[in-house]
Amino acid sequence: MNDLQPRSFLHNQADPYAIILGTNEIASAIAVRLCWERFRVVLSHDPFPPVIRRGMAFHDALFDDQVAVDGVVGQRAETALEIIDALALRGRAAVTHLQLTDLITLRAPVAVVDARLQKHRVTPDLRGVAGLAIGVGPKFAVGENCDIAIETHPTKTGALLDAGETRDADGVARALGGVGKERFVYSARPGVWRTPLDIGAQVFKGFVLGHLDSQPIKAPMDGFLRGIARDGVAAPAEVKLVEIDPRGRAACWTGTDERGRAIAEAVIAAMARAPISQLLIPFQL
Repeated sequence: MNDLQPRSFLHNQADPYAIILGTNEIASAIAVRLCWERFRVVLSHDPFPPVIRRGMAFHDALFDDQVAVDGVVGQRAETALEIIDALALRGRAAVTHLQLTDLITLRAPVAVVDARLQKHRVTPDLRGVAGLAIGVGPKFAVGENCDIAIETHPTKTGALLDAGETRDADGVARALGGVGKERFVYSARPGVWRTPLDIGAQVFKGFVLGHLDSQPIKAPMDGFLRGIARDGVAAPAEVKLVEIDPRGRAACWTGTDERGRAIAEAVIAAMARAPISQLLIPFQL
């Protein structure tokens, strides 16, 4: 039976509790994999950078959209009670604006996974917050701000680091349909992003995709929208707003992709590698 009794999350220690920082496609792929392993999972939203691959992520659950990724349902939860109710159901991930300091008070997390992919920001030290602190992507150093790190660089995707630092972002986008960085549209300055378009829309070179404040943003090429920031988001300068997929209608813009699944498997491997005593250490307030 999938349903548990209401509030059972608080006392059911059989199903471990994990907190994921981020609501992007990588954070969501990790959440899916952990839910398959019977974890109770909460994704904590961070507004930087904006989420663009929303068809592959739980992000839109924050706006009460019906969201499912690879069979796992994302449910918006903005209070402690709503999170507890959401996590009473297996195959469901809670998606919230609540931050880590709020979420660790619900129950001792087995792991916290920082999957925000904040390439250009200082990353806080997450060690001691949970049994295991896993850093995903750039700006992580094992023994300084995480216990284990996972590479996201295209040449080392999913590699586990027990020591040292992850690679910095190099600004080189992996090719998709033979196209690299030129398929992305970046914000030239801070502003409010407004667009009527959504994932999967067909666009043509020069087509106005939306406006950053009053500045029109045009498509750099023909294709379909694999990623686009949600209408109304406040965008900092130099972040991705749009991703155009040149591969045609046969391409898929929903569910996890190979990269996300590889990183999610690395998270499972990191947990298997950690000493069981480390995973069982509860957070002490």
